[in-house]
Formats: sequence, C-alpha cells, structure tokens
Amino acid sequence: MKNLSIIALLILTACSSSEKDKIEADRALIIATELEFARMAEEVGVAAAFYEFAADSAVINRGGKLIKGKEAIREYYQSAIRPGTRLIWAPDFTDVSGDLGYTYGKYTHLVPDSIGIITEHHGIFHTVWRREKDGRWRFVWD
Repeated sequence: MKNLSIIALLILTACSSSEKDKIEADRALIIATELEFARMAEEVGVAAAFYEFAADSAVINRGGKLIKGKEAIREYYQSAIRPGTRLIWAPDFTDVSGDLGYTYGKYTHLVPDSIGIITEHHGIFHTVWRREKDGRWRFVWD
C-alpha cells in the first residue's frame, strides 16, 4: 500500500509539473503574440494589426460602442485612425487557463492634429485571447 501511495504522489507531481510547464509555455506564447501585435501596429498600421490578430468573432469596445467581427474592426480603424497616429503598448501581466488567456498593461496613443501637433493619451488595455483551431492565439475582446 505504501508503494501505491508513493507512485500516486509521483504521478501527481509529474502531472502537476507538466501542467505548470504547459501554462508557462502558453503564457510565453501569449506575451510573444501580444508583442508581435504591437510591433505590427507600429510598422504596418493599427488597422492591419487589429485585423491580423483578431478572431473572426472578436469584439472591441470603443467610445462605449461595441464593434463586432474582424471585418468591422478593420473598417473601424481604417476610418477612425488619423494618418500618423501611433499606438504603443506592452503587456504587464498575462494569465492563461486552457484555451483562454488574458493580458493587461499600459498603452500610449499618439494622435497628430491637422498641423502635426501630437497629443498623447495614456491608459490601460485589457485583451482576452483564445487559442484557435490552428493553434494560434487571437484576441476575442479588446
């Protein structure tokens, strides 16, 4: 009986350690995805980045209005973003459970006016990520 208890403890420890490793790997992948998302927004543009990293069913909340779906999100950013606008962010925290994860952190939104004077807006973002069937993490809420 004592041997069975030891074996059970070893199996539980191995599973627990394996699960912790998977969670840490998923956290690292979500952080890498978030950073790539931010990099693309800087290099290619906000509309293209939000389109690329959105799940088909993604929803964003902007100005108290819900914009639903990947195509609607791209259209929103194409019409709402002034040329020269920059959006910079990085996650401060991430967590994951199964196929859902979330990040939050600080962002800076730099908006030029018609004569080029830039106004800075700072805030906190929160993104919910879902692992898609292809294994990639895409945001479902921002």
